[in-house]
Amino acid sequence: MGRAEARRARQGSARRAKRTERKSGIRRLFTWKKILGAFLGVCLLGILGFVGLYLYVDVPNDGNADAKLQSNVYKYSDGKVLARVGRLNRENVALNRIPKDVQRSFVAAENKTFYQDSGVDLKGTLRGIFNTLRGQGKQGGSTITQQYVKNYYLSQEQTVSRKLQEIVISLKVDNKLGKDKILAGYINTSYYGRGAYGIQAAAQAYFRKDVEKLTVSEGAYLASLLQAPNQYDWTLASPDGKKRVQERWAYTLNNMVEMHWLSPQERAKQKFEIPKDPKPLPGLSGQSSYLVTEAKKELFAQGVDEKQFEAGGWTVTLGIDRKKQKDLEQAVQRKLSDDLDPKKRKVDADAQLGATSVDPKTGHIVAMYGGAGYPKHYTNNATRADYQPASTFKPLILASAMENNATHNGVPITPDTVYDGHNRRPVVGGDIPFAPPNEDEAQYGNISVQTATNNSVNAVFAQMGADVGLDKVKQTAVSLGMDGSRMDVKPAMTLGTMGASPLQMAGAYATLDNHGKKVTPTLVTEATHSVNGAEVKLPLKDPVGDQVLSRKTADTLTSVLMGVVNDGTASQAVKNTAYSAAGKTGTSDDNKSAWFVGYTPKLVTAVGMFGESPTGGAQVSLKGTGGGGRVNGGGYPAKVWADYTEAALNGSPGPDFDLETNLGAGVPPTPTPTPSDTPSTSPSPSEKPSKSPSPTPSKPSTPPSTPPSGRPSGGPSTPTGGTSSGPPNGGTQGGDAGGGTTGGTTAGPGGNKVNSMPGFN
Repeated sequence: MGRAEARRARQGSARRAKRTERKSGIRRLFTWKKILGAFLGVCLLGILGFVGLYLYVDVPNDGNADAKLQSNVYKYSDGKVLARVGRLNRENVALNRIPKDVQRSFVAAENKTFYQDSGVDLKGTLRGIFNTLRGQGKQGGSTITQQYVKNYYLSQEQTVSRKLQEIVISLKVDNKLGKDKILAGYINTSYYGRGAYGIQAAAQAYFRKDVEKLTVSEGAYLASLLQAPNQYDWTLASPDGKKRVQERWAYTLNNMVEMHWLSPQERAKQKFEIPKDPKPLPGLSGQSSYLVTEAKKELFAQGVDEKQFEAGGWTVTLGIDRKKQKDLEQAVQRKLSDDLDPKKRKVDADAQLGATSVDPKTGHIVAMYGGAGYPKHYTNNATRADYQPASTFKPLILASAMENNATHNGVPITPDTVYDGHNRRPVVGGDIPFAPPNEDEAQYGNISVQTATNNSVNAVFAQMGADVGLDKVKQTAVSLGMDGSRMDVKPAMTLGTMGASPLQMAGAYATLDNHGKKVTPTLVTEATHSVNGAEVKLPLKDPVGDQVLSRKTADTLTSVLMGVVNDGTASQAVKNTAYSAAGKTGTSDDNKSAWFVGYTPKLVTAVGMFGESPTGGAQVSLKGTGGGGRVNGGGYPAKVWADYTEAALNGSPGPDFDLETNLGAGVPPTPTPTPSDTPSTSPSPSEKPSKSPSPTPSKPSTPPSTPPSGRPSGGPSTPTGGTSSGPPNGGTQGGDAGGGTTGGTTAGPGGNKVNSMPGFN
């Protein structure tokens, strides 16, 4: 071997020795014992880290803000949804409202081991974390508990830290809350598409029914949606999406069979229910805008915290009857709106109408009309109290007189009491001089209170207010629900010069209808709030309260007001009805408001018509509205009332008033026996009956203090003494009739009398 070859051999041998030495060092460093130790160390660190994380991460005391947001749902009396109001369309429901089969469909679809696991699917979660680290976004499976924790306590972001928090909180929540609360929370916080959060909103969005009425098939569809809400929404899905959701639906039901929650026979009967087309969420427009606002006012007045309420979760049921509400809206359209033409008559744009209809036995508001609705008209005409109720206040003066045993000329005031009805007659006994005009300056002689009510004679009620005492009149009005802060204790209050709303007047007259028991018209009949998965019902005050008028007084007023409908200022609009009715008209000074408040044994409705400038909202005259003259209470308001009441009562006559009184026009007169010496034969043709001269206006001497002898109780016949019981010389029978004329008085278009003279009625 040459030297060169020997050198190369030595160098190769050295290199091999070095390589051997390096391998030997690596083996010494990475022995199997060291590898195992390192692995166990990492596991221990992981365990310690998880223990630390478990101890460090607490279950939040409250869910995140978005998870707690819900809609407030307003319903008609029959349970149909009137409006949903809120940032999120969510309405939490208690688990016991969800049918058991529907509950199980969610478990079958999402987490078959839900009732056995500890709240975490470790394998699926680790897979999710690994995929998240690889940037593959939302990956991996989660239990129902984990999904609930993510929805309620955490955010939807896809990060490792959020996933680790989810695991820890899920373990603690599973131990702390129990399966039922977790399932309820999951079903109520999940998103189902169509803007619906929670199963109740989803049931309405897809099947237009409440959650209690869902079938197992419909429940399986909703459970299937959670995997891909938009892709599986039947109206949005592609053909492939429709196929997939049907497969998911079948998978859910098959799992229920496997888990012995559904028999094979029942499974075979299940049919895939095609969801209904999407429908816009009912919101605040038209009359619902007024109803929702008024309902909120009632709840806040009963102690509901406004901030808590606006966070959502309330279900508010109103007494509004859907049919009666529609009847009222249609009556306004037929009897008023169809007559209005603002382009032709500028004054028609000033006409506003408000109405409140109440069940006198329950006190619930069954229909309300507030105007054109948001955003055309924000003021609710049914609850506004800035216009004068005019002569609709007069019955309250008579009620106060009877309750306080007031007298006129030393005789107790009743419907038979006779007053001097002359125009501008000075009131006797008041501290402030007052001599109000009758409407159209009509002259009346000595007339009964019944006749004065029928014809709305100002002179009579101004004097009656002084006889009773204005402070006592105010006290009675307040006890019936009117706002005392709007009443000045001055003689003019007897003409209804205070502010009042149709809501208030409906309450006062409902108390008369309810035989003197106080009725406070109430819109909300039930309110429940979802708190931590449980529904809490708000205790509500009873709209029907204590006796504030004696039954005799209340029933006598009803009897008197039947005369207004049958023979008085409302007779043209309301006569010939199939049902018993009572009521009173009102027309304010300068014709800025006109009213009719009427009732039957079953229904009380106050209709007010107001002149309001479209620019600025100032009170203006209604004169000329609809092409007529003055707008009287017996005109448009009474016509709307009659049209609505006929429809609301379904044309049924219903019961008569059950009255415990022997006074007023509603009491049939007792026939007067024929004297025995009265000739039984008619006069012969040659015997011409003498004609009595027409009465002429004259200022009477002291009015008689007792009703004329021989007159039936409550009858409007002419008192003795030569004075007439109506306006002499063909004067008007009161300006609220609104249809027809008396004694040649000219009527303008639409039956409203044309007369610009001042005066209340």
